[in-house]
Amino acid sequence: MIEVSHLTKKYGGHTAISDLSFTVETGQIYGFLGPNGAGKSTTLNILTGCLAATSGEVRIDGLDIYEDADKAKRRIGYLPEIPPLYLHETPAEYLRFIAEAKGVPKKERAEQIRKVMEVTGIADVADRLIKNLSKGYRQRVGIAQALLGNPETIILDEPTVGLDPRQIIEIRNLIRELGKEHTVILSSHILSEVQEVCQTILILSHGRLVACDTPENLEKLLSSGTVVKIKAAGDAQKLHSLAAEMPAVLACESSSGEGEEGVFTAELKVRTGEEDEVCRNLSLALGKEGIALLSMTAESASLEDVFLELTREEDAAQEDGGTKPVPEENAKPVPEENAEPVPENEADGEPDRGSAAQEEKEDGE
Repeated sequence: MIEVSHLTKKYGGHTAISDLSFTVETGQIYGFLGPNGAGKSTTLNILTGCLAATSGEVRIDGLDIYEDADKAKRRIGYLPEIPPLYLHETPAEYLRFIAEAKGVPKKERAEQIRKVMEVTGIADVADRLIKNLSKGYRQRVGIAQALLGNPETIILDEPTVGLDPRQIIEIRNLIRELGKEHTVILSSHILSEVQEVCQTILILSHGRLVACDTPENLEKLLSSGTVVKIKAAGDAQKLHSLAAEMPAVLACESSSGEGEEGVFTAELKVRTGEEDEVCRNLSLALGKEGIALLSMTAESASLEDVFLELTREEDAAQEDGGTKPVPEENAKPVPEENAEPVPENEADGEPDRGSAAQEEKEDGE
């Protein structure tokens, strides 16, 4: 279990995360969702003890991440957004080094390395140089090093960035398998990725936690309810009159069908949970009024809708006097004396993908 209490991180005058509190229960896959610059990577770096918080507390199974650093960190495996790989080594050589660095007992190293290579599917490339592996295999090597030491919790920061569709599917399937034996925290700004593999989702915006729930419950948060889409032939005004008599219908909008005389389309916002009854009653009523119903579908709010609405609310709160300062165009916050520099990905709202020089250096190794 991971317990986060009132966590705040400031870089000079810039607040990267503000008063975060949440609990990660054992045995689930959690999704950390938020736009670029929301504070996801900063939060994960603090959870793993790689970065000091300005204030607040992080406990791993009751152990303080700073006061009991050695014991707490043994319970966590971490894959940063850019895997810390040695490109001139083979996966087998690299994993032997990591196992030693993590303090895995010598008599257990060979078996643990064999197991993590099998789990991550890299046994067939164990003796190839990492620099010659595809991005998908490099990610697998990064996940393998996170698994060494058999930590209870695995933290993955943007594990599918830069992968092709097939590699993304493979990594998602791997994450699902890891979730059967480990608690997994997955950071991403890709909605579909989080929705497909995570059982609980935490949404960050401007360094604040704006939601924490299951994907299903989050979709029920929207005040707009379910959208019922109708295509029909006849008098659209009669539909408006019928809809106005139904308490479960929150709004109704219609427009003429393009190129089809007498045909119109309409969207009705209906209270979630009452859409089936509305559709049934409305179809009967339209028939009595002589309106031909051509199609009717009900679409529930998606996780994307929830994400956009919650982050939009946080944007509005910031504009109305939130704590986050609005820097001048192209300006970066000026650090206070002895303050840490502001990371590019948190200051500008863009992910830190590494400089071109770094990429060239890696390719040349």
